[in-house]
Amino acid sequence: MADETLAAEMAQRVEELGYEMVELEQAGSRARPILRLSIDRPDSKPGEPAVSLDDCSRVSRALEPWLDQREGLSDRYVIEVSSPGVERPLTKPRDWDRFAGAEVAIKTRVPVEGRGKKVQGTLVGLRDGERVALQVDGDEVEIPLGEIERGNLVFRWERGQKR
Repeated sequence: MADETLAAEMAQRVEELGYEMVELEQAGSRARPILRLSIDRPDSKPGEPAVSLDDCSRVSRALEPWLDQREGLSDRYVIEVSSPGVERPLTKPRDWDRFAGAEVAIKTRVPVEGRGKKVQGTLVGLRDGERVALQVDGDEVEIPLGEIERGNLVFRWERGQKR
């Protein structure tokens, strides 16, 4: 069972349920694998609650019969389905356009225009499907997708906001 194959098949099944798979983390052991899946709604916006506990339960229950029959996966697997959280990871090229206008944090493999490997700013979008444009301290910087190690939305608690 290749990790990429499982992830692709799981993403397709999650999409058929009306959600999108943000990330799949495989942990545990071969005898007791743990599949940690974060899901989102395809139309969610930053700062808005998008995925409920009921949504997570629905996806988990829908995937279990398929996982139970999956060859090469121990029948002692554990599946954990959750929301990606308010600081949602940006994992797909389309995320960089979808969340344009939001504040994001990006960690790169190499320093970005003398700013180091960690850059935070307002997301402009994806240029030519290859470079992420970001507004940082009044300047626009572009970061090749291939140089991004990880990126996520930034959530700021506002005074008086319930936690």
